[in-house]
Amino acid sequence: MSGRNASCDTPADLSRPWEAWGRPSPTEQHRTSPRCDLPGSAPLRVCFAPGRSFASIPATTAPQDMAARRVAIIGAGASGLCALKCCLDEGLVPTCFERSGDIGGLWRFEERPEEGRTSIYRSVIINTSKEMMCFSDFPIPEDFPNYMHNSKIMEYFRMYAQRFDLLRHIRFRTSVCRVSKRPDFAATGQWDVVTESEGKQEAAVFDGVLVCTGHHTEAHLPLSTFPGLEKFEGWYLHSRDYKSPQSFSGKQVVVVGTGNSGIDIAVELSHAAKQVFLSTKRGTWVLHRVADGGYPFDLSYLSRFMQLLHSLLPQNASSFFLERKLNARFDHALYGLQPRHRILDQHPTINDDLPNRIISGRVLVKPNVQEFTETSAIFEDGTREDIDAVVFATGYSFSFPFLEGCVKVVENQIPLYKFMFPPDLEKPTLAFIGLIQPLGAIMPISELQCRWATRVFKGLQDLPPSADMLADIAQTKEKMAKRYVRSRRHTIQVDYIPYMDELACQVGVKPNLLTLFLTDPKLALEVAFGPCTPYQYRLRGPGMWVGAREAILTQQQRVVRPLQTRARDRPARSSSVPHIFKVVFSIGLIVATLVYVSLPP
Repeated sequence: MSGRNASCDTPADLSRPWEAWGRPSPTEQHRTSPRCDLPGSAPLRVCFAPGRSFASIPATTAPQDMAARRVAIIGAGASGLCALKCCLDEGLVPTCFERSGDIGGLWRFEERPEEGRTSIYRSVIINTSKEMMCFSDFPIPEDFPNYMHNSKIMEYFRMYAQRFDLLRHIRFRTSVCRVSKRPDFAATGQWDVVTESEGKQEAAVFDGVLVCTGHHTEAHLPLSTFPGLEKFEGWYLHSRDYKSPQSFSGKQVVVVGTGNSGIDIAVELSHAAKQVFLSTKRGTWVLHRVADGGYPFDLSYLSRFMQLLHSLLPQNASSFFLERKLNARFDHALYGLQPRHRILDQHPTINDDLPNRIISGRVLVKPNVQEFTETSAIFEDGTREDIDAVVFATGYSFSFPFLEGCVKVVENQIPLYKFMFPPDLEKPTLAFIGLIQPLGAIMPISELQCRWATRVFKGLQDLPPSADMLADIAQTKEKMAKRYVRSRRHTIQVDYIPYMDELACQVGVKPNLLTLFLTDPKLALEVAFGPCTPYQYRLRGPGMWVGAREAILTQQQRVVRPLQTRARDRPARSSSVPHIFKVVFSIGLIVATLVYVSLPP
């Protein structure tokens, strides 16, 4: 592929970050890159310094008979883009089918929702910080904010697609109608893929299929559970159809659901509506983006050391400490939000503004809606409120109607080995990418899934026997049922570091902390005690990237840079591991490392 080389210079002068990460100098004249050939897309002003490359070292040189293996990728969102790159890295021939006219999937804002694709509102900002959510060999530019608006995420995706020449492999405005096994599937593992574009259908044969449509495809709107809604004289909508607060100005609005979308919409509506009522069935714990000292929350808490502590402590103890931390910010019981379940028993909600809107009376927390009348909502505590509109933030369902009899989804549950592979196929040539709900960023997980899937497709790695995969699926399902409250959103839940390490063990790229400590103590400290950023999975093994070490050691300056918009005398700390922390824990690192490497992935 054009622009990909087997070795890549490590940036030497980090005082010139635009050179280190392929960004233009502030004084350098921008060169306007060619259009992405996408409707409405502006030219990208991205300049890559000569000789610099983000490309990782190819995992292997594909044998000649493997070079022509064709892979169909369904969807050109975040998962589809990294699927394309991983296929190209492995010498496979990908074709991506995207039903819309642009890349980005979930993160591309459209004024009118498109059928079969989730739709975000104009103000959406991601809940994971940029260092935790980037693709592992393509750091997000240091001048980008830590928590990015959806437009910035799209800008990053376009940079990624252009840098690795992905767009030429995408067929836009092409829907996948049917994916079925060929008659000789047991021997070849091949698939018949029928697509439709401009009213014309076309069939093609592929050696592998990566399904990258995600799990936000169909709005879940349980209207039957809300008696009286059919006679309600106001209007109601699913959060998928919400775009901006203007049409709710001066109205009384009920928002049903306290997931991320529900709370975000309630907070935004409270600036325009006369009154917002936030209805919750069981309550929720609310995390915040900004942690102690002003650093991103996930950057502070998603580390290997913290994961080690969590694995050594009983879950109730971990929940106690985290709940105490959150209640120190605002008392969840006082604000009517505290649920009966513990914080680690549910997928958390993240919002920084809700306490302010509650304490100012702009958002009133209410129990579940018992029934609707023509002009009001009656809640389970017997209170009645006059309302004009209802926003149902009740989540999504997923299905795969184009897959003929290959998988079966029942109540958002699908039996997949490691949330990827159907266990009963004769040949492992079908994989689902991004069909998970992580306690962390999804982009690096999708990328690592793709790195594993493409190697399985090539025959470089085997899956366990079907019986073993089914046993693993049953065990995972049992663990989730024991841990999480029963909910449609908890059927595909994963913890970020344990699941990433599970995938990394399959690919052979999990960092070896003991080796790092003996050979590169400075890097070992960052890997063990700093944030578990995606670059850690490019330090060794297939797909190793020679820039990974530098990316880890400079991640702190990319966090600080967008915050330093005013000159100051005291420089920010240069490492994500404070000096005193290094001194205190250096002695214990060997012990912690030995314990960590002895734990199962």
